Amino acid sequence: MNDDAFWALIDELSRRTGDRDERLEWLRAELVARPETESVAFQVRLERACERADTRAVWAAANRVEGGGCTDDGFHYFTLWLVGQGRKVYDSVVADPDALADVPGIRALVGRHRDEWDDDEWPEWEELDYVAQDAYDELTGQEDDEGEEFLDAVEEAEDAAEAAGEWEEDEEVREARPEGMALPRLTALFPLGTSGS
Repeated sequence: MNDDAFWALIDELSRRTGDRDERLEWLRAELVARPETESVAFQVRLERACERADTRAVWAAANRVEGGGCTDDGFHYFTLWLVGQGRKVYDSVVADPDALADVPGIRALVGRHRDEWDDDEWPEWEELDYVAQDAYDELTGQEDDEGEEFLDAVEEAEDAAEAAGEWEEDEEVREARPEGMALPRLTALFPLGTSGS
């Protein structure tokens, strides 16, 4: 699975109707219909996408939306949610975190206290991190090994990709991105103290 194949799945996931569980079930079924190596490759690409979004500027944007309550785990779940919005949204927010102000799912939260946000509305999606492992376990019959075989396979695939120089370009892009950018549009939409802090 290359980047284009990964993002094609994610883009389709972002367009699907239904709640998050239904959308994840669709993705799991798509992965189960492929060789187990595709589940491993999907997870590798998902983790790389989350790492690329793991910047101080993106964290500041997530923290602004969440009223100052974005924890370390919460930020990881936010980067998963961001990936799940599709390639166009993901790329725009990674390039300019203030572009989060244009995302419909974020705009739907404006003016509402965090206690009023439905589970499917939260800009966090922890469960996306487990779908490839679920598919892999089903394909290989490893449901009882607590994911050890899958995690080992992901680590081997990551090592192979790094040894092949597959991630060099991503590192250059990451280093070139400014970290300390202002967030004027998000600040206007989510003033401190109004989203549940």
